[in-house]
Order: sequence, then structure tokens, then C-alpha cells
Amino acid sequence: MNASPPNAAGQLRIVLVGTQHPGNIGSAARAMKTMGLRQLVLVAPEKAPDRDTQAMAAGADDLVEAAPVFATLAEAVADCRWVLGATARSRRIQLEQLHPREAARRAVAATASGPVALVFGRERTGLDNEELQLCHATVHIPSDPEFSSLNLAAAVQVVSYELRCALLGEEAVAVAEARTPPPGEGVASHAELEGLFGQLAETLDQIDFHKGRAPESAMRKLRRLYLRANLDSAEVRLLRGVLADAQRMARLAGGASADAKIG
Repeated sequence: MNASPPNAAGQLRIVLVGTQHPGNIGSAARAMKTMGLRQLVLVAPEKAPDRDTQAMAAGADDLVEAAPVFATLAEAVADCRWVLGATARSRRIQLEQLHPREAARRAVAATASGPVALVFGRERTGLDNEELQLCHATVHIPSDPEFSSLNLAAAVQVVSYELRCALLGEEAVAVAEARTPPPGEGVASHAELEGLFGQLAETLDQIDFHKGRAPESAMRKLRRLYLRANLDSAEVRLLRGVLADAQRMARLAGGASADAKIG
């Protein structure tokens, strides 16, 4: 596992250059906050944040209020150790172009050396060539070439999500993959699993497993356990056979107990 550097999230900043619509500032702030990012920076916005910004921020107003405003991108990233510029198309300036996932991993790693900026340009024209020259590399979201137009806040959301995943580290992904194997051949159908769960609930009642406690909690946990196992149809049949024997033994034990009382 590659652990994130301490306070990595606090070293990541989203920089919006020349934003034309105040509402997009609020939307971008909301996209950031949902992914645990807090450092918003504005560079020469055409209009100052207003009511539209507040409305679109939907609870992320604190990021907008705390956002410093700079006259130039050079000032905004002066203390940064690594700067990534978001771009939708190739430019004459030749910079390494990164997929958002790779860009996020490298950005998080770079925070070990200091602040890292991810820069987004104007809604209509993006970053100009002079601004791109201030970047170490670019990040390109591989949208559909037939409809590649991506709203500013949507682009911020995509990159913020990848940063969030990188901040969480590889362990969470590895654990998820280990606990939820990909579907294989013969995977049990929904109906087969529901049949298993129904029989399991009946069996637990018959053997007095719950001891007077509400059965819902135990069944929720057992359902999650079996769903993580990604059972195939043969495994479901095996488990149902075990349950059938348990039910038969429960009936025999109940009958013997009743006979003993009569005797």
C-alpha cells in the first residue's frame, strides 16, 4: 500500500482561472467539498462570487469565502511544488499529458514536498498557452470525442474524485477487491440467493438462534457476508442442503422433546 503523505489533502489546491460565471465557482466548491478538498483559489474571475455562487455551492460557501483571489496564475501557484493544468485539447506547448487517475496519484505523492495545484481554465477557452507554460504537466479527461464539452464544475468533480481515491490509498481498493470478487462463471442469480436467504431465516428461527432478539440485524449481516462471497449456483445448492439437514434435525429434536413431555 502507498500511504498518502501527512495532510496531503490540505496541500492540494484547486485553482480556477478567469471564471466567467459566478455560479460555476459555487458548483466547483461543492464538487471539491464532497471529495474532502478545501483549498479553492481564484485567479482574475470575470465576476466576483455572488448569489448564484452561494446557491450553487449548496453548503460549500465556506470554501468560496476562504478562497484567496490573485491577479495572475503565476502568483497563485508561486509556492507550489507541482502544477497540473486541465486541458481539453492538445496545444502547441508540449507537456506530458496525464489521465486523471495517474495525475491524482502523482499529485498526492507530490504533496510530500509541498503544495500542489490543479488548474482549471475559462469555461469557453480554457487555459492559454502562457498559463500552460507555468504547468509541469497537463491532465486530460478522456471524454467522448463526439461530445467532448465538459462543464467546469463537472471537470473539477472528476479530478476531485480521483484525488479522493488517491488520498484514500490503495489499501481500500485492495480490500474491496478481496472482499468482492468479480463475477465468475455460474454466479448465482438474485432469485437463487433470495431463496437461500429465505431458507436461512427459517432455519435460524427453527433452531432458536436469535434467543428472543430481533432477527433483522443478524440477517442483514449474514446477507452481506454471503453477498461478499460471490456464491455460484453450486455453492448455493450446497448451503441449502446443509440448511435442509439442519431443519430436519431441528424437527427431530422438536419431536423428541414433545415425546419426552408426553411420556
